[in-house]
Amino acid sequence: MIEDLRKYQAELEIQNKALRYSQQEAEGASERFATLFSSVPLALMVVDEGGLVLASNAMALRLFQPLESDPPLNFLLPFVGPEHTDEVAVAFSSARQEGTAEVNEVQFFAGTKGTFTGDLHIARIENPSDDLAHFSCAIIDQGPLLTQRHALLESAAVLRQRNEDLLLSENRMAAIINSSLDAILCIDDKQLITVFNPAATALFECPVEQAFGTSLGRFLPDVEKALSSGNVSAQAMLGEFTATTLSGKQIYVEISVSLERRLRTRTPFRADDPNAIALRGQPGGQGSITTIFARDLTSKKLAEAQRIALETQLRESQKMQAMGTMAGGIAHDFNNILSAILGNVDLAKQDTPRGSHALVSLEEIDKAGRRARDLVRQILTFSRNEPPKRVPLQLKEVIQETQRLVRVAIPPGVDLRVSISEGCPLVLADATQVEQALLNLCTNAILAVGQHKGSVTIELGTTELSLPFNDRIGVPPGRYVTLRVRDTGSGMAQETIERIFEPFFTTRQVGQGTGLGLAVVHGIMQTHQGGIDVQSAPGQGSVFTLYFPATGAKPLPTVEPEPVQVVEGRGKHVMYVDDDQALVFLVNRVLTRKGFKVTVFSDPHEAEAALRSQPESFDLLVTDYNMPGYSGLDLLRDAKAIRADLPVALASGYVTPEIEQQALEQGASALIYKPNDVNELCETVQRLISHHDA
Repeated sequence: MIEDLRKYQAELEIQNKALRYSQQEAEGASERFATLFSSVPLALMVVDEGGLVLASNAMALRLFQPLESDPPLNFLLPFVGPEHTDEVAVAFSSARQEGTAEVNEVQFFAGTKGTFTGDLHIARIENPSDDLAHFSCAIIDQGPLLTQRHALLESAAVLRQRNEDLLLSENRMAAIINSSLDAILCIDDKQLITVFNPAATALFECPVEQAFGTSLGRFLPDVEKALSSGNVSAQAMLGEFTATTLSGKQIYVEISVSLERRLRTRTPFRADDPNAIALRGQPGGQGSITTIFARDLTSKKLAEAQRIALETQLRESQKMQAMGTMAGGIAHDFNNILSAILGNVDLAKQDTPRGSHALVSLEEIDKAGRRARDLVRQILTFSRNEPPKRVPLQLKEVIQETQRLVRVAIPPGVDLRVSISEGCPLVLADATQVEQALLNLCTNAILAVGQHKGSVTIELGTTELSLPFNDRIGVPPGRYVTLRVRDTGSGMAQETIERIFEPFFTTRQVGQGTGLGLAVVHGIMQTHQGGIDVQSAPGQGSVFTLYFPATGAKPLPTVEPEPVQVVEGRGKHVMYVDDDQALVFLVNRVLTRKGFKVTVFSDPHEAEAALRSQPESFDLLVTDYNMPGYSGLDLLRDAKAIRADLPVALASGYVTPEIEQQALEQGASALIYKPNDVNELCETVQRLISHHDA
């Protein structure tokens, strides 16, 4: 039994050693836990489910009770901000059920130092000996982290704003580029196209997809060479260049460039955005970017060409005006000379017996004088700017009348052909002027054929004119009647065609042409509001086409001409006033032979004095219009003041609508065009006296 007791005692000693060892280990662990609990850099507390703080480490005391005068940390909830109290209570309840819980960014009171923000982590501690649950609470101060977090958030907001501004700027730049009227191209350091706006697409006639990655020289080879030379500044206006479209057409553009050099490359922003890709071209790094602005000069070139054409027309108009001034200046004296020549020749022919050799000479003088008269009339027709007296007219009748005149003088080797389309509309025209224009064209065509065999064709038809042809010949679009003269002659070079309408310009030998034929045709077409077109080439003949505006007006009824009466003066007294002595002498002889009593004056003042002294002794007053110092209108006005019923005729070699209107307003009975045949003058005098007597 003693032995058993000894064994039992030994076992107790062993157990006692083990118990002491366990106690030592527990005490060591407790010390280590207390050391860790007190020195860990977290605020740690042991709290029961009633909120009582059973234990707290130094960090917890520093956070919740930084000063000795601050309230002690006995209960946790009084230190929780009111907006988080319920949330913390719910977290404790959840930890009791689930074992753990946490609440982020809880506001805690820190005594006199105010508040701080921390994350609360709760873990339930197993406590079988006590009915109240215990929790370990760790509070992580988020102050420094929140400061960094707010800084990061602010930086992120600034970065987002910058990205949005950059995107907005790029979108705005894309809108500007896409809406620009100038073609904009960007190239990289290899001179490959990375930007190609819609204006460039239209200008170079190339889709955007085909332009990207293409060399600049494909469209602007000269610009590519200029940029390759390295002599171009960062901002430069290079001037005008020739460009090539995708189809190979040559166009003119004005080029300016802007160079941007980068220290480091970058890829396009938002490379997955198709709009950004379209703006920047193919994705990839770019060491330098050159922006090229190309302005289409097509409109400018067209305007320049139109300006040159207008200047040419102005010069031609000035030439015409100078010619008209010259013609008006010489018409009076030249007409007086021709009137005296033709009148005296007619009187001489009347005094020369038949069969006389002198009669042949007088006939030749008469022919030469009439040719001179026709030349003066051509000059006056060319120089007049007033519209002719146009009436609804069928040009077929003018052609038929003119061809009879042409066939008389046509050489045997020239075949005259006439082609008239049926149903041509009427035109507003002066038949005499149209006949003169057609006769001039036919005469030129016959001279162009010369002594060789050939043909001259007169064609009448209709056509519709539209842009751009009608603008080239200077008429509005619409329906026109065409009068065409075609020949198989020698033709003309382009430099000749440019001058054929100039006054006195001719390619004929001396004595074969005056150089006024086509100038007269040009003037006639202008007064008829029509146009003229010329097509010719050396050795291929010429085609002159006159365009007359068609009209829907009806033709005027025909008026039977008055029968020609035998002139018998029967002693009627005529006063004739002209500052040209030759005409005074001629008219005196002519009217005296016809039985008139004639009183002539070369000084209008003497004529006015004679009329004032014997107003009833005169039956008719015929006065020249253009007299220096005292014109025919002045004499007409004074004569009507002296005797209102006296018939007065005004004579002039240049009768314009203004002169006619002034004469009629002053009471003139008739206007006489000089030079006329002496018989026509006598008939006019007798008609005026007869009408006055009636």
